[in-house]
Amino acid sequence: MIYVNEKFEVEWEAGMTITRLLERLKFSFPLIIVSVDGVMVLQEEYAARQIPDGARVQALHMIAGG
Repeated sequence: MIYVNEKFEVEWEAGMTITRLLERLKFSFPLIIVSVDGVMVLQEEYAARQIPDGARVQALHMIAGG
């Protein structure tokens, strides 16, 4: 199980990447910052970075106001 934003539980699957996780959650906002177990991940690594079972993920949408 992967725990996202202390709100969602997503069934873990072998080889699951950050990109796949965001797709499953329908998180499509263009600017999303992600950390896995407290470690920030660069956006260009999302497609390759695999998430381990039991990970705690924070996915934050970056929104600017004015």
